[in-house]
Amino acid sequence: MLSIASDPNADPHEYESNTGNARAFAVADYIVVNGAGYDSWANKLIGAGIKSDCKILNIAKLLGKKEGDNPHFWYDPDYVNMTIKRMKEDLISIDPANAAYYEQNYANSQLSLSKYQNKTTKIKKQFRGTKVAATESIFAYLAIATGLDLVSDPAFTQAVAEGNDPPAESIVQFETQLKSKNVSLLVYNQQTTTPITNNMKKLATEEGIPLIGITETIQPPDASFQDWMNSELISLQNALNAKALRK
Repeated sequence: MLSIASDPNADPHEYESNTGNARAFAVADYIVVNGAGYDSWANKLIGAGIKSDCKILNIAKLLGKKEGDNPHFWYDPDYVNMTIKRMKEDLISIDPANAAYYEQNYANSQLSLSKYQNKTTKIKKQFRGTKVAATESIFAYLAIATGLDLVSDPAFTQAVAEGNDPPAESIVQFETQLKSKNVSLLVYNQQTTTPITNNMKKLATEEGIPLIGITETIQPPDASFQDWMNSELISLQNALNAKALRK
């Protein structure tokens, strides 16, 4: 398996493919793309030529999503479960002789995923309805999964995720929310840095609001998806607990 956009210091939205990627696509038996405009470069590589029997999984299409929808699907535990189930089914169709192997790996993955997914449930039970802010839409699905009330204007978070300047009124609204101290923490994307997001982080720090950094790619790069998600949830849970103790 080859994961292409995995540089911890780069914004995956801005990834540009290379000849090595093209070669990998050309010989692959199975290609998984995120879709919804997140990795449009992959469509170009597929169009340039792949094996006639190569199976393609477009996660956005699987989930009924389209371009313009929030593409950070891996932050939704239900979407993760749907995706790995389809991957298991696809792999069995490609390699039926090893169906038992894929079924066992699927069962193992369900068990290992339950560790971080159970943590989302615990956070939801303890902190449901807690108001939080985020500089980018990357956190939206996880906010829903954990029951947190993400109060940031979607016009702001989506603009930042797409590399655009947020509307002036959404910037003012964001600043007002931070200054009111009605949010328990500010979540930001460590792989996207702009003057506006830096200003929001600075303002949150001045107002005594904890900062939580999350990423779009697995960190560290050699960690498992489950461990990555679990570590981010631990940071989220610790910040929420700390904020609750200070009240």
